[in-house]
Amino acid sequence: MLIVTSRAEAAARSRKIQVNGREYTIDEYVGSAPKKGMYVAGNEANDDGRPQGFLVHQPPNAITPAHFHEPNQFQVFVAGKGRLGAAPAAALTVQYANGHTPYGPIVAGEEGVQYFTLRQRWDPGAKYLPASMDLLRKGNQRTRLKGNIAVAEEAERKARVTPVVDTIMTEEADGLAAWMWRLGASGEALLPEPSKCGGQYLIVVGGTLIADGAALDRLSTVYVTPEEAPFIAKAGADGLDLLVLQFPRIGETLEGGASRV
Repeated sequence: MLIVTSRAEAAARSRKIQVNGREYTIDEYVGSAPKKGMYVAGNEANDDGRPQGFLVHQPPNAITPAHFHEPNQFQVFVAGKGRLGAAPAAALTVQYANGHTPYGPIVAGEEGVQYFTLRQRWDPGAKYLPASMDLLRKGNQRTRLKGNIAVAEEAERKARVTPVVDTIMTEEADGLAAWMWRLGASGEALLPEPSKCGGQYLIVVGGTLIADGAALDRLSTVYVTPEEAPFIAKAGADGLDLLVLQFPRIGETLEGGASRV
């Protein structure tokens, strides 16, 4: 299954939620985004069995306290400036966290900050710390963080002759990985085999991706299930910078094992 979502489609599904006393905007991309800014006991009954992906607009100087989620997730900071824990978080920064791995706080700067939250499956809500420490399952925590990821200008993209692949997160034994695929004008490339991982999110961060009969511009996404054939990325006339985020295989995290942080 492919889930193709344009930036315009997601923006049309925009709504407000309350987080720590502030109003955040959520643009829905894949599955159903959270209805509240925190976990509510019994919310598991609303699990729709789908992956979950949305874009967060966190307002200026707002703070999302330290917390954890149940599923594995990527976060990609695409606009504004802020801080993720002690690390700067600005475009482009990619963070990965295993389910039940605490992280944060996320602190927005004076102009606010925007970031994708992309999950392998539905999540019943943020569990804030220390109040939810009794719900934290320990034993397989893992985080990865990469900042200062460059996005090319249009002239540079169009001038490329052959695809360039930058490794953002080196592939690990369970399939976790992230890359930037950089294609020239009307270029094509076969992306990594999804059957070897737990699903992939593709994010257009520069140029245009041709997919599902449409030209997808910046901040459009594609979700690729493990059952799909490898995705063929096709660039538009202005080239393409495509972020490829690959989840670990399902069942190979949160089932014991040593902590990997």
